[in-house]
Amino acid sequence: MSIKQPFENIVQQHGRTVLRVCRVLLASQDADDAWSETFLSAMRAYPDLPETANVEAWLVTIAHRKAVDVLRARSRQPVPVEKLAEEPTRLGLPGADDGLWQAVRALPDKQRQAVAYHYVAGLPYAEIAQILGGTADAARRAAADGIRNLRKDYPVGEPS
Repeated sequence: MSIKQPFENIVQQHGRTVLRVCRVLLASQDADDAWSETFLSAMRAYPDLPETANVEAWLVTIAHRKAVDVLRARSRQPVPVEKLAEEPTRLGLPGADDGLWQAVRALPDKQRQAVAYHYVAGLPYAEIAQILGGTADAARRAAADGIRNLRKDYPVGEPS
């Protein structure tokens, strides 16, 4: 019988990936909250997690669900009349092009999620299909369509 590693190690190993996924799916103020909620939920469920489970995929699944919860809650809130200027943080996105991340957030939901889970979190399409529902082929297609849409504004191999 093996002993699970301390949950603190799980946070250290996968915290950045979960934060990047949350930031791709949500605005930065919501992403930080979703990250915290992800790890609170994960900490409660961790004792029952099978030792053979893919911890990173499990955490991304929880983050996905927390992001959906935030988006649903946000859609029920009134829209403010005035907006204060926000300073975007670069935490977790060293050297990132803000325009690129805005373009990623503008993708349709399935494409944005598939791009985030595959290209940011590094999950295989079969695991993305489990998170989003559907098949691995559908997840692959959504990611490919998302990348194709991003390349319209950010062509590969052309000088900036």
